[in-house]
Amino acid sequence: MRKVSIKELRCMKDKEGLVLQGCGGDLQEWENGINDILTDQNILMNGTRFKNVMSFKKDGLTNLLFPFEDVEINIGKLAMWRLQTHGQFGGTWLSDYVDNRLGGFVESTEKFKPDCALIGANGNIFNLLGIAKKTLIDNGMVAESKEMCSKVYQCGSYSEALNVLDDYVHITSVDEDTGEDVENAESVVMNV
Repeated sequence: MRKVSIKELRCMKDKEGLVLQGCGGDLQEWENGINDILTDQNILMNGTRFKNVMSFKKDGLTNLLFPFEDVEINIGKLAMWRLQTHGQFGGTWLSDYVDNRLGGFVESTEKFKPDCALIGANGNIFNLLGIAKKTLIDNGMVAESKEMCSKVYQCGSYSEALNVLDDYVHITSVDEDTGEDVENAESVVMNV
């Protein structure tokens, strides 16, 4: 499950999904439980399940976004379920949440670049490339990760390669790291 920022949510103008508010404990259990409930109630159809669930924090609450991409949903039944369980899950649509809680959608004028802790990491270019590639993949940017790797392999210098990484990820310090495991990042780069 990937974490998203409020800024990223505000750029999801053309997307819709179900937001559940105040999800404590193991988030994977939430994802599995909601998928099971919605399958049992014939809201999720034809064996589809929410796979690209995202988490975010707002006002001290951990919230989950279940995007409507790549799932078959009986939207009428989901709307009724959402209303019936609102007191329990605080369910709302993404568009309503962004409009009412985040100040509305914004037009993204620049390409989204996920935070990537490279400052203070082992400076070997293949290590840094592996960390950046893992960050992009974890953020659902697989095509961008392949494109980035291809461009880095064509670079003639270390600084040129670093500039390519900077085009794809927002470079941060390991001191600012969110705690995600990047231990095997060097091996990730070899699987282009």
